[in-house]
Amino acid sequence: MMLPASPPPKLALTLGDPLGIGPEIILKALAESEVQACGQMTVVGNRQVLEATYQALKERTHTPLADPAHLSIWECDTDFRLHPSDLGQGNPDSGAASFIYLKTAIEQTLLGQFQAIVTAPIAKYLWHQAGYRFPGQTEVLAQFSHSERYGMLFVARSPFSHWQLRVLLATTHIPLRKVPDRLTPDLLRAKLDLLVGSLQQTFGISDPVIAVAGLNPHAGEQGQLGDEEQRWLTHLLQTYSKARTWGPLPPDTMWLSPAQAWHSLGSAAVADAYVALYHDQGLIPVKMLAFDRAVNMTIGLPFIRTSPDHGTAFDIAGKGVARADSLKQAILLAAERFPIDRVLS
Repeated sequence: MMLPASPPPKLALTLGDPLGIGPEIILKALAESEVQACGQMTVVGNRQVLEATYQALKERTHTPLADPAHLSIWECDTDFRLHPSDLGQGNPDSGAASFIYLKTAIEQTLLGQFQAIVTAPIAKYLWHQAGYRFPGQTEVLAQFSHSERYGMLFVARSPFSHWQLRVLLATTHIPLRKVPDRLTPDLLRAKLDLLVGSLQQTFGISDPVIAVAGLNPHAGEQGQLGDEEQRWLTHLLQTYSKARTWGPLPPDTMWLSPAQAWHSLGSAAVADAYVALYHDQGLIPVKMLAFDRAVNMTIGLPFIRTSPDHGTAFDIAGKGVARADSLKQAILLAAERFPIDRVLS
C-alpha cells in the first residue's frame, strides 16, 4: 500500500538587511523551478522592498527574477521603505528592519504558520546601532524559541562527488583569546550530543562517526604546544559513548580527507561530521571548499533554520551581480530535511 505523500513544508524566508543583497538573492532563488517545487514559500518582510528591488534590477541582470506580485509575502510592522539609490548603504533603520523581519518569522513559526525559517544575511553592527545587542541571528533564534542548547552546523554538498560536508562549531562569535576559557568539557559534550541528535534525526545516520579538531597546533604536540588536549580533550573523546569519535586531530591536517572527498570521494576516510573548536578553524575550510554552496543550519531549535553562508555584501547590492547559490541550497536543505526530521524525531 502506498503511503500518502507528505504535504510540502511551509518555509519562511526573511529578507535580511533590505539594503544588502538579501532581497536580490531571494528574488533570484524564487525564480528557479527547483526552489518553487520544494515547498510553500512566504517572504517575511515588506512588499515595497521587494517591488523596489525588482524594478531596480530588471534592467541590470539577465538572471530571472521572481515577480513580487506573484509571491506570498508576510508584511512586517516597520516603517522602512527602500529607495534604490540607498542600496549598499546599510544604516540603523535597515538594521532595525532586518531584526523585525527575523523576530516576526520566529513568532509566526512558533505559532505554527511555518515549519522552517531560511534567513537572508544581516549586518550585526547595524543591529547594534539600532539597539539590538545580539551577536547574530543564531542567538536571537535560540533566545526567542527558549532553546538553551543550540549549535551552528555548516552543511554543503559537493557538485563534484555529491559527498556532503558537515562542520559544527563548538564556539562561535567570540574573540579568539576567549576560546580556551569558553571551551569546557561540559560545553563540548553538549555540542557533541546536539550533533549526534542532528545526524541521527535530521540526516538519518544511525551510527555516526565524528572527527574533532585539537585546539592547539599539532593537537598540542604532547603538551609542548598547549595542554588542553592532554588535560581533558583526549579523555573526553575516548570516553564519549553516543558516537564514534576521531581525535583530537591536528587542525592543519584534519581537513585533507574532506577536501579529497569534496573533489572525488574515492577511498578517502571521511567522517559523517567534523567539529571545529572555534570559528575560523571551521569556516576557513568550509568557505574555501564551498563558499557558494555552504549552508548554516542551526541545530537544537524546535524548528529547522538554515541560512546562506555569506554576508550582506553591501559593496555589490543593487548591481544585479549577487549569486543566489547559497540561498538556494539553504532553501533546498530546509525543505529536504523537514520530512526526515519529523519522521524520525
